[in-house]
Amino acid sequence: MNPKHLENLLETNSAMVILTDFLNQQLNDWPLATGNYKGLEKVEEKEFQFDGCKVKVQFNPERIRSSAAKVDQKSIENRACFLCLDKLPKEQGGIAHANDFVILVNPFPIIPQHFTIPKIDHVDQNFEGNVSVMLSLAKSMQGYTLFYNGPKCGASAPDHMHFQAGNKDFMPVETEYAYIKKSQSELLIDSAEFEMRAFPNYLRKMISIESESEKEMKRAVSVFYRTFSAMQPEEKEPMLNVICSFVDGKYLMHLFPRKLHRPAQYFAEGEQQLLISPASVDFGGVFITPRREDFEKITSEAIVDIFKQVSVDDVFFKKLCEQIILNETSNER
Repeated sequence: MNPKHLENLLETNSAMVILTDFLNQQLNDWPLATGNYKGLEKVEEKEFQFDGCKVKVQFNPERIRSSAAKVDQKSIENRACFLCLDKLPKEQGGIAHANDFVILVNPFPIIPQHFTIPKIDHVDQNFEGNVSVMLSLAKSMQGYTLFYNGPKCGASAPDHMHFQAGNKDFMPVETEYAYIKKSQSELLIDSAEFEMRAFPNYLRKMISIESESEKEMKRAVSVFYRTFSAMQPEEKEPMLNVICSFVDGKYLMHLFPRKLHRPAQYFAEGEQQLLISPASVDFGGVFITPRREDFEKITSEAIVDIFKQVSVDDVFFKKLCEQIILNETSNER
């Protein structure tokens, strides 16, 4: 693979044009991707309405590889890494970003234009050390939304650092944000440089940060991350999912603190089982069901229960918010 660089391509065209052309080229050259993107046309969806928000449910059988992925240490050690460049299919091309990441077409899509963006080096999934990259990608890939799955939060390759990206506004959280910001949020920090809000009643727990400055976004994220990490000392990385975009000159990041990888329904048997392993897209408001029986039997009550199980609870979230404010206040002194 000898990928072109996104930064150079952006000098002559928009990210939307560049990445759409790249996807179409891959669909011409790569039968696996062609078939799976064609399959998106047959994906079924239904929608559940809640107070101030909605959750879509997608029946997508090709996502069984991700939902049922074995991510224990032994399973990871016994399989080849499918994100390492020397292990990619010969048909798979890429577009380089910042010399150490490469944009790839995801051959098992959820979103009409779905990209995976692995680091060139084989290193563990790690958010804190790659916040700058996520912000840079979000700004370079305007028209798309970036997302990150923590190693115990839906990443099917926790041993290889990567982001994903897809069409902007695919996830309901993106279109609902302006409304819930007014109706459901609690303002944590409102400085001249950034704004941080908490959402304790948005089915799942969420903290959102807005800023025009990359530097201030990094600082605000660091306050959140260090605070949350201290409250989950048993974890190598605090359990979280992240959604990030750059729109109208401003960065916007949604952070979802978690306490559990998979809900009880995932491990249940018979009629009680729902093979759902929540990741960023699910937290963004699109539940992915790879089996038809799960798509047909999932209920609004089950969605509420799954979010309740995998998200941090009310007491933890309140303490997290209070500690964030204290830590930011201490930084200002």
